[in-house]
Amino acid sequence: MCESASEFERASAVTPRGDGVYDAAIAPGWDIAGNANGGYLMAVAARAMGDAVGRPPLSLTAHFLSPGKVGPIEIDTEVVRAGRRMAVVRATVRSESGPVMSLLGTFADQPDGASSGPNLVDGAPPDLPSIDECVSAGPPAAAGPSGFGDRMFSSYHPDDVGFRTGEPSGTALMRGWCRFADDAPIDAYGLLVVVDAFAPVCFNRPEFPVSWAPTLELTVHIRERPAPGPLRVAFSSRFIQDGMFEEDGEVWDSRGVLVAQSRQLALIPKPMPA
Repeated sequence: MCESASEFERASAVTPRGDGVYDAAIAPGWDIAGNANGGYLMAVAARAMGDAVGRPPLSLTAHFLSPGKVGPIEIDTEVVRAGRRMAVVRATVRSESGPVMSLLGTFADQPDGASSGPNLVDGAPPDLPSIDECVSAGPPAAAGPSGFGDRMFSSYHPDDVGFRTGEPSGTALMRGWCRFADDAPIDAYGLLVVVDAFAPVCFNRPEFPVSWAPTLELTVHIRERPAPGPLRVAFSSRFIQDGMFEEDGEVWDSRGVLVAQSRQLALIPKPMPA
């Protein structure tokens, strides 16, 4: 990794060992309360999967098996199929204590914005105040200490930030601006982090505590390469039941182009021990 690499590139770097196996490390500071951010962990694994086929991620699904802790990890990749345009790759992330994550994804060169067929965009970026008028915020204090907020700049719509002061909005919705704290460019791997950078939408419902909400599964679709500049994001949920919630996300770039979509299934947070 060259000296000019961004902090994210260094923190998500992988080293091939041979036979599809890669060495990497979960870096300090990309965690919330000691558990690695799920999007960051996906990005590390995707680096290995992308290296195995020479293409970045297009669609990636991760199943979380155990919390990721700071330290060395091994990523075992398997190329399921490699075609002329796309490749399908499977991977397992393991730490010294056992399996951490299982992934399956399609990898392909990113669209360049040139239309290859009819388009239908029945949606628009979220209507946000300027970044300066939004509320810069990391994870709420009740969720535990975090270095993640120092690495991802998340600025919330003023209507969606009441959960931090015990006054949730009542709507399972989080909107705002997102970028790397060091203003490093965001590519397909960076988008994997962006879709998991905001507080869980259930925090804005008064029935649920502000605490760790473990992700069971996260799927990300990379729709296009982002243009430079901060990204607009919106996350929402319509179904919170049986101890779980789904969260749907959209990421829009500075041109007003949809560049990523996400859906995750997570557990309703439990109250923090007294």
